[in-house]
Amino acid sequence: MARGTKTRPEDVLARRGGAVEALWAPALLFGLASEVRRRLYDGGLLPVARAGVPVVSLGNLSAGGTGKTPFALWLAKWFQARGHKPGLLSRGYGRKGDGPGDEARMLQARLGGAPQVEDPDRVRGAKALVAKGADVVLLDDGFQHRRLARDVDLVLVDATRPFGLPYDARGRALAAPLPRGLLRERPAALARADGIVLTRADQVDGTRRAELLARIERLAPGTPVAIARHAPVRLVGGNEARPLDTLRGCDVDLVSGIGNPEAFERTVRDLGASVREHRRFPDHHAYTEGDLVGLGEGGRWIVTTQKDAVKLADLGAAAGPVWALEVDLAIDGGLGALEALLEKVLVPRRSAP
Repeated sequence: MARGTKTRPEDVLARRGGAVEALWAPALLFGLASEVRRRLYDGGLLPVARAGVPVVSLGNLSAGGTGKTPFALWLAKWFQARGHKPGLLSRGYGRKGDGPGDEARMLQARLGGAPQVEDPDRVRGAKALVAKGADVVLLDDGFQHRRLARDVDLVLVDATRPFGLPYDARGRALAAPLPRGLLRERPAALARADGIVLTRADQVDGTRRAELLARIERLAPGTPVAIARHAPVRLVGGNEARPLDTLRGCDVDLVSGIGNPEAFERTVRDLGASVREHRRFPDHHAYTEGDLVGLGEGGRWIVTTQKDAVKLADLGAAAGPVWALEVDLAIDGGLGALEALLEKVLVPRRSAP
């Protein structure tokens, strides 16, 4: 293990056999509780509140990264381009005291004045966004937070780890509830989605992508699926920006505290860089100066993600020169069906009789 690197929970859970299999017992209990909760909401036995403006939820089945932050950016720009004022509502992971979390800080840098609220109480947070002038609420990580009614439920599935854990050497992806796996709900919950976005679809081969799309169709028959990829835009360091081809042929060190570090590393390698070391920390990791000791030696560049960059900047000069890889979401298939879902919320809802 590299100096300063912490063991990531998913690396442990991805192993089969041994003591980790004892987690199946609490996983069964978690799965049962999740199913009971689902039925209570589906049956109208648990209350649901409306925000007063359209709500678009973007979420996933599993804990961990599926690309929600780039997709939130894409959605916000989509609504802004149509003259709307979208507001972003999140729980606030990675917050320090009353300050904004890492994702909120990154989105603020990319979206300027778009209103944002971080509140574990999503109903209260939605009302606060409306008070700030938002006419559309983008509910981050909202698939399981059903107390706030939504007009469109979009679920992201990461092609490189569709059920939270990475594929094993035999090409199998373990689909297990927390804490044995990373699933918050069973895969069949995809049938509840209005639309599905397959992210990082370009990072798996055609056979695996076709198998995954076929499985999604079995789980959620007829649900529209958009095919997306993470598209690198440029490198940003402080107030300086450089083109992507700057990385070609360079030796670099990576540092990340995100849900899918393997995908980040693959993107950097695909840009032509030679990765000498990658220090992978748990998602929303709070960095200290010791985490970076030894990185960048010999003149190597230190490259990180947009989300990590805002936290590393807090270390100031101790972090040294760090470059963030700026990434956007690109939709390569199913754009028309996705936009048709979003356009529905632009039509004012009729008042209840």
